[in-house]
Amino acid sequence: MAEEPVTPENGNIDSIKKALAEANERAENNLAGWQRERADFSNYKKRIEQEKADLLNYADAEMIKSVLPVVDDMERAFSMVDHKIKDSSWVEGFRQIQRKLQDILRDHGCTEIECIGQPFDPNLHEAVAYEEGDEGAVISEHRKGYRMKDKVLRAAQVTVGKGRPGENNNNENSSGK
Repeated sequence: MAEEPVTPENGNIDSIKKALAEANERAENNLAGWQRERADFSNYKKRIEQEKADLLNYADAEMIKSVLPVVDDMERAFSMVDHKIKDSSWVEGFRQIQRKLQDILRDHGCTEIECIGQPFDPNLHEAVAYEEGDEGAVISEHRKGYRMKDKVLRAAQVTVGKGRPGENNNNENSSGK
């Protein structure tokens, strides 16, 4: 059985108004839901693009981290080259390889962290020793640190100054006068 159409003659104006209000409410709910889904999808696309960019940067960072020990070994080897052969073509060939490695790092946005004479920063430096020297300043570097853009790939291992003997005594004597 088909429903009888609602007409003003049947005295169902109130039911028509009610049905129209319900339809309008459903339409508003559907529109609001669609707008939320559209915003969610837009945010999803942005997040995916950011994750993709981060993944590419992270992949470079992981590759560079795996090369850093080779760079360290090259520097150690050059520091131990006998002075009699330091100007040989063989040693110069390895220096060229070292420069190429450094160029590759630089091309990928990897730079050395400045250390000596800088204030100790636990975000950039790993203190491995304390010695007499300017308090809180990096006085020597044991292993270079590297960063890629704003991300630290490897903290520099450093020796930090713990002050000089008598520095505290001088401050205490001058404050006691």
